[in-house]
Amino acid sequence: MTTTLQISLNGERMETDASTLQALLQARGYDFKSAFACAINNGFVPRPQWPERHLQDGDRVDVVTPITGG
Repeated sequence: MTTTLQISLNGERMETDASTLQALLQARGYDFKSAFACAINNGFVPRPQWPERHLQDGDRVDVVTPITGG
């Protein structure tokens, strides 16, 4: 049975059927070869934990990318 979750992704409320952080990122089209980091509810989630980090209703997911320059 698929459960739809209400989450926030980079400040935008959305519904998702993704059960893990990695599934959410894949569904949203993130390129895993690119450099970016993720946090859930202000807590950094190391990349090796993405496949097993389950999402919960109401989670706030932030995806950040490095900016070069000065």
